[in-house]
Amino acid sequence: MSDSLAGTRVEHVMRTVRQRIAGRSLTVGAKLPSVRAMASALKVSPSTVVEAYERLVAEGAIRSRPGSGFYVAGQATPLALSEVGPKLDRAVDPFWVSRQSLEAGEASLKPGCGWLPPSWMPQDGIRKALRALSRADGPALADYGSPLGLPPLRRLIARRIAERGIEAAPDQILLTESGTQALDLLCRLLLEPGDVVLLDDPCYFNFQALLRAHRVRVVSVPYTPTGPDIERLEAVLAEHRPRLYLTNSAIHNPTGAVLSPVAAHKVLKLAERFALTIVEDDIFADFEHSPAPRLAAFDGLDRVIHIGSFSKTLSASARCGYVAARPEWIERLIDLKIATSFGGGRLDAELVLAVLSDGGYRKHLEHLRGRLARARFDVAGRLRTIGVTPWLEPQAGMLLWCRLPDDVDAADIARAALAENIVLAPGNVFSPWQSARSAMRFNVSQMSDDRIFQVLDRVLRGTVQNR
Repeated sequence: MSDSLAGTRVEHVMRTVRQRIAGRSLTVGAKLPSVRAMASALKVSPSTVVEAYERLVAEGAIRSRPGSGFYVAGQATPLALSEVGPKLDRAVDPFWVSRQSLEAGEASLKPGCGWLPPSWMPQDGIRKALRALSRADGPALADYGSPLGLPPLRRLIARRIAERGIEAAPDQILLTESGTQALDLLCRLLLEPGDVVLLDDPCYFNFQALLRAHRVRVVSVPYTPTGPDIERLEAVLAEHRPRLYLTNSAIHNPTGAVLSPVAAHKVLKLAERFALTIVEDDIFADFEHSPAPRLAAFDGLDRVIHIGSFSKTLSASARCGYVAARPEWIERLIDLKIATSFGGGRLDAELVLAVLSDGGYRKHLEHLRGRLARARFDVAGRLRTIGVTPWLEPQAGMLLWCRLPDDVDAADIARAALAENIVLAPGNVFSPWQSARSAMRFNVSQMSDDRIFQVLDRVLRGTVQNR
């Protein structure tokens, strides 16, 4: 064996141990697998493991107890989510697009982000609500909210989701600080480290990021224009028995697909057969022209938990989301919410209630839906002229899931565009199995600047010519 190959294998063992320590599957004082067990697991020689362990001892990461084995040393290191799971190129890491988009300056263009430009939001309605709140009584401005959340807003949400066929009493609705917090609370409620969770492939990339923090194992099923591949879904459920399935039914992220009634029925039959709980993320609901099928509507909130928020169509700055679920699960979620954030964010809830209760919000949505329809048509046409092909024509929303020409690597395109202050969303960011190498998600609301198409065209041509 060459020295370089042996060195690579030693580094592989060291990297594996570091990842387990960073992800806290190996905590301070925990005993490492024996030399023979690690060698068998990683398919390397025992001498390779011995060398790796000795180097880690020299680093101070682990310590040796003669006659006993090797143990994690030192103080607990901060949880490093980027080290949990397989080590990927940074351009296709689930955190990459979020960090680049959130940290980008005003001069940057963000066709890869997942939100509307500020000018597309109902700013006049928000200002009006803020003026009214400035005259509100003291508790609305300065007191904690109740753990369940502002009662008038929960009643309003109950009426709104009933329009999509989901029947939930206001006491079955828990307000959260965001849709992400809703997911986090549900993971805390329903999962233990090592459990299996099912995702679509592709799926919203922050599902993957959040699940890393909960140290669960992810499996996935291909997503089609009408929902998950039912045959593959059945096979994955039979083999892996996941505890939870996270999905979008209406305006799937990133594909823009819509679940069909037939697929919804089959998904729920399989969920019952395999004791699967489903979390249905409905964050894009207000983009719809007419309601698509909801799993929660067909299921009656038995196996399905329904979540949403208002960050996409009202304001990402006013952080407010919700969970609709069985009454007994809501009770447990209340305790978790108190433990993790104490009372609710009353001021944000009051602001959201004021905007939603105003007639101007419905007019805003009507205008926004039309504006997005025009943008989808225009952007899809311009992308086709440079060889970028939409996977389907979405019925609503701001997302286009596209195939790049000549099987080019979307991560390479994203890196090159970032050098010119353009943030793109390469396909493998969304793919648990890294099966979307030549795909890319575009946000049509963020693509009014001609420079995006010029840079994309130039970078694509250069990449193809240099192959």
